[in-house]
Amino acid sequence: MATFETHRHKEAEMALSDDLSRLSARAKEAEDRVDKAKAEARERLEEDVENARRRTQEAADRMRQRSQRALQNADARGDEIQRSWNEHVQRARARIDAREAQHDAKVAQHEAQAAADYAEFAIDFAYNAIEEAEYAVLDAVLAGMDAEAAAKKVST
Repeated sequence: MATFETHRHKEAEMALSDDLSRLSARAKEAEDRVDKAKAEARERLEEDVENARRRTQEAADRMRQRSQRALQNADARGDEIQRSWNEHVQRARARIDAREAQHDAKVAQHEAQAAADYAEFAIDFAYNAIEEAEYAVLDAVLAGMDAEAAAKKVST
């Protein structure tokens, strides 16, 4: 049984590592898209802003659904997770500290799963933050273009 659990935890760790890689790739995509947007025509940028807005809304919807599922399985009260990120981080760290002091195998397995669930939630949270940041930057670029166009109209 211990071998099976060890194997399962290693698979979970690999999945989390893959999620972090996905997060890194998504951040790079956002950076590249913003760089490209600066050189594109206004119409294309408006389309990108609208697509980013749609993706952000979809990501927010996914995050709400994921959060609702996590609330059903997590030890911590979900409403505290949503109200205060800092409090949530403190509870997670306290759980990690408490896990180090525990000797019971079943409790340790439960804590390992809780830690993996928290890591998955944090990755999804960061991924959605990148989506929102991309939308905000694209919108700022579009607003800058609008400002330049308005300034040209005034000066001519």
